[in-house]
Amino acid sequence: MTRGRYVGWLAAATVALVLACAIAVTIGPANVTLTQVVGSFAERLGVPFGEPVPPLIDSIVWQLRLPRVLTAAAVGAGLALSGAVMQSVTRNPLADPYLLGLSSGASLGAVCVVILGVGFALPAAAFLGALIALFATLSIARVGGTITPARAVLSGLAIAQLAAAGTSFIIFWAAKGDSYREILNWLLGSVSGATWQSVAISMSALVVVGTAIVLSATRLDAFAFGDTSAASLGINVNATRWALLGSVALLTGAMVAVSGSIGFVGLILPHLVRGLSGPGHRRLLPLVLVCGALFLVIADTLARTVFDPRELPVGIITAFIGVPVFILLIKRKKSAVWA
Repeated sequence: MTRGRYVGWLAAATVALVLACAIAVTIGPANVTLTQVVGSFAERLGVPFGEPVPPLIDSIVWQLRLPRVLTAAAVGAGLALSGAVMQSVTRNPLADPYLLGLSSGASLGAVCVVILGVGFALPAAAFLGALIALFATLSIARVGGTITPARAVLSGLAIAQLAAAGTSFIIFWAAKGDSYREILNWLLGSVSGATWQSVAISMSALVVVGTAIVLSATRLDAFAFGDTSAASLGINVNATRWALLGSVALLTGAMVAVSGSIGFVGLILPHLVRGLSGPGHRRLLPLVLVCGALFLVIADTLARTVFDPRELPVGIITAFIGVPVFILLIKRKKSAVWA
């Protein structure tokens, strides 16, 4: 792809994301127009814009819908970016952000605090659980020598199964009533309870960790040719892999902490975007970040409108969309790694 075409795709995706966020804020049980959304923003900025927005509409926009839309955008961007990095570092086209047991570890931490009745600590507990799962995975993978992609994947699967078993055990013995419903909603993935705190957590992680990952694009390109080739280019393979996996863990942990486990975003989006940008990570990472945000904003809007007045966890919508797309990708790919 030429530079001009790439810039065109990136600009188009960015404009689509802004429009999708604005339209998503207008959708819901209460009638809110796009003019009122713009007017609400203008009033916050102290800029005159038509008639004053009614206080109730202003509260709906700023306290309910906007935090949810921004959280969905940040989570989608973070998961898609993490998936692209995981697929490169592990050289596994089926890798996603949860491959190293992060989601299962976060789920175990979240379930523990819900059962204990301290649900306000759920984001912190989920984040801590994800980090503990990562530490356990990499510790096991390092036993007997250097961490390799195969060891990391197998260790992650083992830790994920162990954490999932712990989560199931706790739910079986202790969950009931409201706690059971809260746990189920979180495990299926949802941004329905998003607040400005959720926006702060997810956006901060995306800006800080995401920027560091995007700046590592050249190192990720080197990993595509294997460890030996990367080392011949002067890259400290082990240190770089640890740094990248740690960055993915921090980013994924922050996203899972505010949204639960949302599948297929980190698995499917990198493959779809790679078809537009090419394999080079300097172009792939910025575009996959924007497209991931756009995808989850749309998916969450569908989740809260398709069966109105009932609302689905967004993880169900991403699975319904992701599975058919995944099957199409498998049919179209000709490389041996997909065989």
